[in-house]
Amino acid sequence: MYKKAYGTIETLAPLHVGATAGEESGNLNLIFRDQFTLTGIIPGSSLRGRLRAEMRQNPELGEAEANYWYGDAAGSAHSEVNNESIVKIEHASIVWLPVFSPGQPIVWVTCERLLKRYNRITQKKLTIPDPYTGSSILKPRQSQNKKTLFFNLGFLTVNKMENLSAWFPDGQELPAVVVKNEDISMIHDMALYRQSRVRLKENEKVVDGGGFFNTEALPEGTIMIFPIAIRNHPSDKKWKPFNGKTEEEIYLGGLESIGFGHCVVNLKGVE
Repeated sequence: MYKKAYGTIETLAPLHVGATAGEESGNLNLIFRDQFTLTGIIPGSSLRGRLRAEMRQNPELGEAEANYWYGDAAGSAHSEVNNESIVKIEHASIVWLPVFSPGQPIVWVTCERLLKRYNRITQKKLTIPDPYTGSSILKPRQSQNKKTLFFNLGFLTVNKMENLSAWFPDGQELPAVVVKNEDISMIHDMALYRQSRVRLKENEKVVDGGGFFNTEALPEGTIMIFPIAIRNHPSDKKWKPFNGKTEEEIYLGGLESIGFGHCVVNLKGVE
């Protein structure tokens, strides 16, 4: 039997979780994507590793406590005996993605499939809004009896508006719109943060050979969710991923040294 819980993530800086490609791919640092919606995800292994590291660095908990909750590392002396973690963490998917829209200036966008996963994880059993439903505080442009949002690659017609506050983890409604599943990948790629970077030679302001590459990341203000399952364990043991707190600011993913990955993580149902 497992106790169900979940965590939410809000990015406070661009977030890059992915793998670096070689020169044959144009030196692109791509993020991981969901195979169906093609929107960014954070693999469960990345989340688990970050939370494990947080516990290991806590002097009051340390390595032994981390091994108890997350299992012994592969290849360690006890890995064949204790290789199953008590805390199971699945991948984090987007709930709301901030997109630039002239006149707004930010609209948070999602789709039916992403909201369906949010519903399942939170067990709220909310009615998923119809496609092209806007939040009650959205201010689309009114023209010829149509409500329209403008993006860099075109425009979107908002068919109706309703209160979407229940679909935001903190209950605070933002200017937002729900689109069809087939639309979200194009909007997602339009919204990504992108940056070109170079590595200079040590003594010259000249690009080092092969030292030019591009990075993409989820933008600041992205809201994500991930499910947690906690396996049965002795009742006197309490999982304390943030030393007893359920909310903490941490860094996730790569490129932390240049300011990427700053997030606030909020855990629900783990008390």
